[in-house]
Amino acid sequence: MAGLTDRITINGMELMNRLVMPPLTTWKSSASDGEVTDELISHYDEKTRGGYLGLVIMEHAYISQEGKASKGQLSIASDDRIPGLRKLVDTIHGNGVKVVCQINHAGGKTGSDITGVPSAGPYRPLAEGLPEPDRMLTKEEILRAEDQFAAAAVRAKEAGFDGVEVHSAHGYLLCQFFSPLVNHRSDEYGGSLEQRIRIHLETIRKVREAVGPDYPVFIRLGCVDDMPGGSVIGDAAAACRKFQEAGADLIDISGGMSGFIRKGMENVQGYYGEVSEEVKKNVDIPVLVTGGITEAKAADELIRQGRSDLTGVGRAILKDSEWPRKAMTQLKGE
Repeated sequence: MAGLTDRITINGMELMNRLVMPPLTTWKSSASDGEVTDELISHYDEKTRGGYLGLVIMEHAYISQEGKASKGQLSIASDDRIPGLRKLVDTIHGNGVKVVCQINHAGGKTGSDITGVPSAGPYRPLAEGLPEPDRMLTKEEILRAEDQFAAAAVRAKEAGFDGVEVHSAHGYLLCQFFSPLVNHRSDEYGGSLEQRIRIHLETIRKVREAVGPDYPVFIRLGCVDDMPGGSVIGDAAAACRKFQEAGADLIDISGGMSGFIRKGMENVQGYYGEVSEEVKKNVDIPVLVTGGITEAKAADELIRQGRSDLTGVGRAILKDSEWPRKAMTQLKGE
């Protein structure tokens, strides 16, 4: 059985090990236009130095101005961002680490103070405490957002990223469509699970067509809302099978409308392990899981127990840049 230190190949992208630094927003990009800054480059240079990480998934980059989530967020919304992104990629590659670009649209989880325009989402939610957009997206706007994901994926490829990840977690636009708490549309983009993931399948297909068959395409899914009436594990397993059929090369497991931390499970190592294990039973592509992992042994065991194929360690690496080196040294018994 493979472990954290073993190599893995994902649609031609060979990783030296299965340790992943997942997307963690730093807000170190230019506040005005999301341009790559020297501070951002320095951050990723420090985290990848020594080449102990198998893969970095870049913090989420917005695909359009109306999809911007916060000030200081990274942008991939226009071609003039490509040179800065290429410089960032070259720095990470210089340390011997692969890097995938996560692309995102905030949907109703933003505001006009950030974007300059009214926010829009699949529907106005009925659950208290959830993002409430100013208005509902039209079908034409849905199709435009899908095209913007595809255009952003092309920019990522041109900038030299080793792959691209479509973000559908943590309450952002695609996550909002997936969740029955938020998506109460009566057209072909709402209702049944199959219709709630229509935007996902169309987006994956458009991204795949735009970047070609040999470029890794991931999707990060907020698999469970952990709220009454929200998405559950069975929804995630069925959806991910469809994502694979549409052209996804990897499923990245995380939380849905409740965010990336499972309440009451904060101290559990790999608290989305039960979700990734069930998803793995339904797909033939690699599955990545994150969630509260701070110990190298726990990261390794998730893979050895067949609950995931790769393990993401976020906040521990954010806190200690030496974590990947220490983990690899420990697991290899050096």
